[in-house]
Amino acid sequence: MLFFLFGIASNNLIVAQKIDVDNLLKEAINDVNKDKNYDSGLKKSQLGINLAPDYLDFYLLSGRIYQLKQKNDSARYYFNYVIDKNAAYEDAFSYLITLDLEEKKYADAEITIDKAIAAHPENKGFYLKKMIVYQLQKDEKKEYQYLKTLHSKYPEDNEIKQRLFILELKINSDRVGVNYSFTTFDRDGYGPWHLGSVQHIRERSWGSLIGRISYADRFSAGESVANGIQYEGESYFFTGKNSYSYVGAAFSQDPVFPKLRLGYSYFQNFTKGWEADLGIRYIKTTDSQFSTAVLGVGKYLDSYWINLRTYIQKGQNNFYPAFTLTSRYYLNTRFDYITVIAGYGTSPDERTTLGQIDQRIALDSYRISGGYYRLFSDHFITGIQMGYNNQEYAPGLMQNELELSLMLQYKF
Repeated sequence: MLFFLFGIASNNLIVAQKIDVDNLLKEAINDVNKDKNYDSGLKKSQLGINLAPDYLDFYLLSGRIYQLKQKNDSARYYFNYVIDKNAAYEDAFSYLITLDLEEKKYADAEITIDKAIAAHPENKGFYLKKMIVYQLQKDEKKEYQYLKTLHSKYPEDNEIKQRLFILELKINSDRVGVNYSFTTFDRDGYGPWHLGSVQHIRERSWGSLIGRISYADRFSAGESVANGIQYEGESYFFTGKNSYSYVGAAFSQDPVFPKLRLGYSYFQNFTKGWEADLGIRYIKTTDSQFSTAVLGVGKYLDSYWINLRTYIQKGQNNFYPAFTLTSRYYLNTRFDYITVIAGYGTSPDERTTLGQIDQRIALDSYRISGGYYRLFSDHFITGIQMGYNNQEYAPGLMQNELELSLMLQYKF
């Protein structure tokens, strides 16, 4: 009977001690998080270690306090102690990784991240930490290779996809190609139009440079009534980790094209797959000139990219709005996608009708098109697009336009 009573008393003492230790941990956490009293929290966490040496939460808290007090060696000791004893503590990995990154110990951080991923393969945050390691080292080549693996694991992550596309633009490559579009009209004796171009695209780590020569030939009543050549140069260049710019210029001495076209846009990428752009366009024709403000917003949604762009165009005395909604569904690389485009009005970014912008800008236009683009054998990029435009050609008079566009590029 005496031994039985002694056993009950011992168990009660253990339970009471456990309750006291839990309360001690709560008080220590409160000192740190609420009162910012790190010294008091550290004393209580050390007391907890003495009372319950197997209670790893006190070691974790001690490490966190030392980290906040910028005593990194002590913090590192406690985090490693927790990880060695029980790898289930995800916070210990997170704190230690942050410590390594703050001290620029990138090799150590990568080792810790690999351990964290092995212990917690379901924790997406650890995979993203590894991406941050490469970004801080400014090793875009290694980041790109890692992101391809990460994209296959998380194909619906918009931020990963957005970053991957940006890095793909920085890979050294060249492309040469041809484009051709054929436009017909349902007005008797009007059309067709032909527009062809050859281009060279040079992509480097700083951005890209594009040179293009275009030839247009417009027919009426079976005869060529206007034709000519346009020379064009464009560039996309990076201005920061999440931003880039576009600048372009084109000129021609033939009336089938504008005499001069100038353009600039600034693009900024945000979190969760958002992108915004702000730009200007200037066009000078034989008889007129137009200035345009451009505002766009885009979003990656799983495998989709959706962009809405607004053009506010100023002619001689009036403003003329135009809108373009572009959607793409990516199948694999940035060269493989299905696209649908809808719009209203005539904008300075439409190459086919640019030569008639002074005649069309004040008239209604309702456009829709769809296309399919694909990369073959890592070298050949092909595309086909069909478009329909219900165009006002005089006040109250409408015509239907059908356009077929073909594209072929060789990537090397």
